[in-house]
Amino acid sequence: MGEVGLLGPDSQTELLNGQVIDFLPPTPLHAAITRRLVDKGFELPRKSCLVSVGNPVHIDDYNELQPDVMLLKFIPNYYTVKQPGPHDVFLLIEVADASFRYDSEEKLPIYARAGIPEYWIVNLQESTVEVYREPHFTGYEKKTVLQAGGKAVPSAFPDLEVDVAELLRR
Repeated sequence: MGEVGLLGPDSQTELLNGQVIDFLPPTPLHAAITRRLVDKGFELPRKSCLVSVGNPVHIDDYNELQPDVMLLKFIPNYYTVKQPGPHDVFLLIEVADASFRYDSEEKLPIYARAGIPEYWIVNLQESTVEVYREPHFTGYEKKTVLQAGGKAVPSAFPDLEVDVAELLRR
């Protein structure tokens, strides 16, 4: 739609269940948390994965979402030919303030149904990190809620620890 001029160049939208959804630009806190997550991702060994920020993941013909951060399988062309799909994702992260309900009730089932192996919601309202693993058709089998003092560790990269207190520092 952007390519044919139906959306402005600065429009921030996602395709969710066949509907185009507008979303607000990130707040300074949201952007800071995203940058901290990206910094952690760059600690991973070179070419073990790609860190993608605010870029689309093509779930299916009705869902192309833009998570805040993704750890993707490394491919040399950096996904220049097609958007990454669920099979390309190690970890998908949403930073949620006012978007918490949308991220947890609308996006979570879509990610689970698509087989995204791990999904984190950084809940700025509750100062927690929700870690979801073991996707199935209606959601995720395992949910862990981490608070200050806890460490979030991606299943695909067990040497990478994200200190929740440091991540959520204001």
